[in-house]
Amino acid sequence: MRDLAAGTGYLAKGQKWVGRHGRWWAFGMIPALITLAGYAVALFLLGGWAGSIAEWATPFADSWSSLWQDLVRTTLAALLFVGGLLLSLLTFTAVTLLVGQPFYEELCAKVDETEGGAPAPAEVPLWRELVVAARDSLFVLVRAGGFGVLLFAAGFIPVVGQTVVPVLGFAVSGFFLTLELTSVALQRRGVPQRERLRLLRGRLGLALGFGVPLVLGFLVPLVTVLAMPGAVAGATLLARDLVPVEAGPAGEDDEQGPEAEAVPELPEYHALRPVAGNPYAGAPRPVEPNPYRGA
Repeated sequence: MRDLAAGTGYLAKGQKWVGRHGRWWAFGMIPALITLAGYAVALFLLGGWAGSIAEWATPFADSWSSLWQDLVRTTLAALLFVGGLLLSLLTFTAVTLLVGQPFYEELCAKVDETEGGAPAPAEVPLWRELVVAARDSLFVLVRAGGFGVLLFAAGFIPVVGQTVVPVLGFAVSGFFLTLELTSVALQRRGVPQRERLRLLRGRLGLALGFGVPLVLGFLVPLVTVLAMPGAVAGATLLARDLVPVEAGPAGEDDEQGPEAEAVPELPEYHALRPVAGNPYAGAPRPVEPNPYRGA
């Protein structure tokens, strides 16, 4: 339950972060608006062509009476449009993240910068990042689609299909939505896709607490566009919990000038630093004098 509440807390923190940084909120909405416009045009065209597609797909109904012919083709056209609408809802987040890879990379970097402990940026070409993002999105969609088929089949089970299956559906959608949204921040940290999946499975409550409320919110029109920047910011904060980046001691590099970098340090004997999981951490060696000092 603690992880569940923490996941919802990260979602709220992400929305608060973009609320405090309004310019980044507007910046983060650009990919969602581009994707929304593309989907709106595609659905508009599908709505206009659905009747022609249904007529083309049912040549056997040409000889039927007009009543049955219109009923079958109108039903098929409606199913085509509803199917396209459902497909757009399922793929909107993945496509938005793919379109917005450069935008959300900058947004994640800004969140890391303001929170401290940002990872070193990887020198990867943009085309390479897009290929990796497309591959990862396809990986998520295939897995989510497999669960969707199983849940659809389970929906025909009496009682269970009307009670348990919808709850499981929201849970599965929330988990994979969290996997999608954290992919940008975890990719910056060098975490491969399968390892991300393992990390989120290990913190299932955290993933569900973040993703399920977001899935419910995305059911409301335009909430996806408005909430996407905050969702990416919150996913970055969540990723910082999963894979914290340890910063070096502050001021360590500031005390040495550029000239000192060229001088090799003399070996120095010192006490061993305790390491997590080291059974010998509690017995450090005593400090011995440095034989090279004064030479």
